[in-house]
Amino acid sequence: MRAVVLGIGNTILTDEGVGVRAVEALQQRYALPENVEPVDGGTAGMELIEALSGLDLLVVLDTIVAGKAPGTVISLAGDDIPVFFRKKLSPHQIGLSDVLASLELLGELPKETLVFGVQPVSLELGTELTPTVAEKVPELAELAAGALRQRGYVLEPLAVEVA
Repeated sequence: MRAVVLGIGNTILTDEGVGVRAVEALQQRYALPENVEPVDGGTAGMELIEALSGLDLLVVLDTIVAGKAPGTVISLAGDDIPVFFRKKLSPHQIGLSDVLASLELLGELPKETLVFGVQPVSLELGTELTPTVAEKVPELAELAAGALRQRGYVLEPLAVEVA
């Protein structure tokens, strides 16, 4: 069983970077097994093909523009995920849709894909998440961890130092 937790987003456009920050939070909270690879996909596109080929599980953490209240956490699975992300859910998904379409042509599409995201407050220039979205980062990390655990992946909590 092989899984990737992919955080995507542009960290210089405020809330657009939430996926990247959520993958970082996952790595800070858990020792991941060898068969789970955390990937900071940033705004990458086709260069992700190798990392996403032949997966049993792909968990995508991202900003999702869905017309919901800012800070709303959105979970998508199965038929709820638009085919190849044709319905644009985030500002950079043209790259991800191209990658998934290419993986399908190669017969390497992940067996299961889950998407967890947050409705942004702002996509303006800035390197910090808005407070509303920043408080959702731990929740996204836990959604990813829970999805992995439900499918048999073993995550070991890391000790947290108390200041």
